[in-house]
Amino acid sequence: MPQLDFDIITLGHGSGGILTNKLLETGVFELLKNPLLDEHHDGAIFELSGRLAFSTDSFVISPVFFPGGNIGELAVNGTVNDLAMCGAVPKYLSLSFILEEGLTMKEFWEILVSIKFTAEHAGVQIVTGDTKVVERGKGDRIFINTSGIGQVHEKAQISTKRVQTGDKIIVSGHIATHGIAIMSVREGLEFETEIVSDTAHLNHTIKALLDEYGAEIHLLKDPTRGGVASVLNEIVRDTRLGINISQKSIPVLEEVYGACELLGLDPLYVANEGVFIAFVSAEIADDFVKKLQKLEHGQHAAVIGEVTTEHPKQVILQSQIGGRRVVNMLVGEQLPRIC
Repeated sequence: MPQLDFDIITLGHGSGGILTNKLLETGVFELLKNPLLDEHHDGAIFELSGRLAFSTDSFVISPVFFPGGNIGELAVNGTVNDLAMCGAVPKYLSLSFILEEGLTMKEFWEILVSIKFTAEHAGVQIVTGDTKVVERGKGDRIFINTSGIGQVHEKAQISTKRVQTGDKIIVSGHIATHGIAIMSVREGLEFETEIVSDTAHLNHTIKALLDEYGAEIHLLKDPTRGGVASVLNEIVRDTRLGINISQKSIPVLEEVYGACELLGLDPLYVANEGVFIAFVSAEIADDFVKKLQKLEHGQHAAVIGEVTTEHPKQVILQSQIGGRRVVNMLVGEQLPRIC
């Protein structure tokens, strides 16, 4: 942490004057420096060609620090993953903070360091941004917005319109871990093994899969808010097809499943931050899973279902005891302030 003559964020840090410049020059710009950010201009100028993907997201998670990560790491991973789901290789991010008066510099610095570390590992540059400060009680310590631009992979043909009957549905890992990690902190729950968020950048994994399978990957989605159930319901709504999934095939950590039962939650509706869903041609599904299991963040990948015409616009779950039920769209907000 740099040597500063203040320990907490004040309204003066949002004034545009000396305190703002100290915060940015000694803190943000120095830590995140790169040639494009070093211009200190109102925007960033760079060259890209061909098909591009653009995404933006805002992060208001509570608590700001949670088992396995913090809001800074989550903000970078979230937008990187949104670009990756478009079949793009993320290149550049913007980074904007809304800071509440009273946030400590120690906390802000820890978040900044996580942002730097995560961006470097994801292979993206933070090239522009903004910082605002609001009065005490008008925010919740810190909110972050990130926007990103990426180059679409030359083999990618990712679209809901490409989902077809017979496609296999693959999940890349254990579901519901992030949401339960957050809830365990909020509810003061303790487990024999600590449940930590699965927050991770998935772009390197997705690129490796696109390199090998290209257009055989029809659709990619990251099941964040609303979980797997919401994503699948959005897809059947848009395609007018049906989906069958098998409960016994869906990977869920035992302690996460237990926590869901304790809290009265269905893992299918709980948020994830390091998991993606892929719709792929049936012909490559088994090979795709084997490949994914050898990649970072894919060790627990599994086929969980398939696309069908049997029951248009419905997701049907076959339970572990053989029964069948409709998995509906989430009504309301099961877990607020989860990302």
